[in-house]
Amino acid sequence: MSAHTSPHAPRAFGIDIGGSGIKGAPVDLTTGEFAAERVRIPTPQPATPAAVAETVAELVGRFDLPDDTPVGVTFPAVVQHGVARSAANVDVSWIGTNIEHVLGEAVGRPVLAVNDADAAGYAETLYGAARSTSGVTFVCTLGTGIGTAMVVDGVLVPNLELGHLEIDGHDAETRASDAARDREGLDFEQWAERLQRYFGVIEDLFWPDLIVVGGGVSKHHEKFLPLLHLRAPIVPAQLRNAAGIVGAAALASRAARAAAGGTAS
Repeated sequence: MSAHTSPHAPRAFGIDIGGSGIKGAPVDLTTGEFAAERVRIPTPQPATPAAVAETVAELVGRFDLPDDTPVGVTFPAVVQHGVARSAANVDVSWIGTNIEHVLGEAVGRPVLAVNDADAAGYAETLYGAARSTSGVTFVCTLGTGIGTAMVVDGVLVPNLELGHLEIDGHDAETRASDAARDREGLDFEQWAERLQRYFGVIEDLFWPDLIVVGGGVSKHHEKFLPLLHLRAPIVPAQLRNAAGIVGAAALASRAARAAAGGTAS
């Protein structure tokens, strides 16, 4: 347990499902910190619904959770009303599958499923780099592709696949992702020119009040963020690898309060 968490603080449980690992921890919703040590189990191969559900059940079973603990799960897909509409780094049999039903049956409690980038972006607005910002926050992870999330006055706008915007005749992430930088041997100045073009289009379309940049490369933010000239402030993400778990837990708590007739904020 973190030194900053309280045993009496409201909690939810977050699970981050990725192509190589399934990670989970209880989250102190007051601080956004883990309330116990995170557990990671390798993602089964192939990552079919039945195999992933079994692993998720094993993960949850390692914690002594009260029955009323909300459970949120990130998933590497477009998630529409609990149903996977795509599949990245998991088995294609997930497409059309209700994630919430499959995993909820496995763990014996309600589960909220959310796109992984959405969960991470939401966490940054509650506990991370955008926690004091109102208006429109655009969160972007630069990695193998470009993951995006948008939160407007605390409300998540789900499944915005803005890494796939067509810019200058190209799918944006094929030119501006960190993988593209590595693949083409770009230095940070060359890559920043592509990021400038990408974020410039985002600004012209959505007029964000703040842009938050995550992904592993964000630890080198001082090498490229100062090279960008945008209307909105652009800052590095703060929660790093914890963001998915924290965001999933927070969204699950929000949904549980709304279902119970409480506030959804």
